[in-house]
Amino acid sequence: MTATPQRLKVGEGKISGYVSIFLALLSFLGVFCFKFPEWLTSPEFRNVYTGQSMVVLLTATIIASFLFALVSFMLSKKKNYAAIGLIICTITVFVGGFNVQGRSVDKTSWHLGLDWLLLDLLLMAVIFIPIELAFPHNKKQSKFHEEWRTDLVYFVISHLFVQFFGVITQKPAILLFGWMGLSGLHAWVQSLPFVVELLFAFFVTDLFQYWAHRIFHSHHYLWRFHSVHHSTKNMDWLAGSRTHFIDIFFTRAMTFVPLYIFGFSTITFNVFIVFMAIHAVLIHANTRINFGFLKYIITTPQYHHWHHCEDPRYYGKNFASIFPCIDMIFGTYYLPGKVWPEGTGLHEANYPKGYLKQMVYPFTKSPFDKDLNMEERTER
Repeated sequence: MTATPQRLKVGEGKISGYVSIFLALLSFLGVFCFKFPEWLTSPEFRNVYTGQSMVVLLTATIIASFLFALVSFMLSKKKNYAAIGLIICTITVFVGGFNVQGRSVDKTSWHLGLDWLLLDLLLMAVIFIPIELAFPHNKKQSKFHEEWRTDLVYFVISHLFVQFFGVITQKPAILLFGWMGLSGLHAWVQSLPFVVELLFAFFVTDLFQYWAHRIFHSHHYLWRFHSVHHSTKNMDWLAGSRTHFIDIFFTRAMTFVPLYIFGFSTITFNVFIVFMAIHAVLIHANTRINFGFLKYIITTPQYHHWHHCEDPRYYGKNFASIFPCIDMIFGTYYLPGKVWPEGTGLHEANYPKGYLKQMVYPFTKSPFDKDLNMEERTER
């Protein structure tokens, strides 16, 4: 049997060593975003930041990596983590880390979202790793559990291929509703006060997402793909990224339908995207933060962990992504005070480990084939 990874402890030098390596890798890859922006950065995301702000961020990240490496050298008996961080940082500086400059970018027919990957990974790590270290729900769960690499691969691929996923998820809405004259509706929606428009966008997209999510749970063949998302037993800030591309296509396409029909303003759309990116990570995070009365207004980690519960008695609950009231309306709400599920994952399933195996497996058979005689509907 393999030993269970131990949680990291402050003061041993491991955390600072890992942080140094992490920041050094982000910096190294960030240099190439400046060198090849046509191919490695996304036009939509470039509109959000400026070249100068990214130069400052890159410089600060390189310096921070050096400082964390020095801290690791002083605290840790093993110097290998600090050494790796320093080596990568040195290479980053050598290839031009302190000399990059933003420039105008020509539009290309295809691109990778490396800038989106690096910035979102940095932001999520800065927000949620400290939270999970300071306020963990599962105190025994390590950051480096047995499947953290698999979840990281999911995170990387979904961000790198943001152009591909964006195009395929928008096409159904355009094909189905593009012929309709919606300019009048768009003008009316965009004339609403910003807060009203934003809440309307949250509610209507969550309503569509709720039913897309519930369909994946209630249909035998679709559940094969969504069960990938439920296969993790280690809920943390990366766990939400574990989603099969068929699941991504269907769910995001359904979510984009109301966004396209109602034509929300650019600022509302951008705030929606940023909020969903952070909130989707939050509800999967390994944190015991309870959020007080807010947990009855907006979904929280406790709420969503019950959705991932491995106990069959609590299957089919909490499908909403943002508003618990939607589950209340349709009879799928479950939040027992301050109680958390004892475990998460697919207790009764045999599911393969690793990204590629999990991508292929649902096309060949149900993960439950060896254990259950699956029917058209599941209580999951």
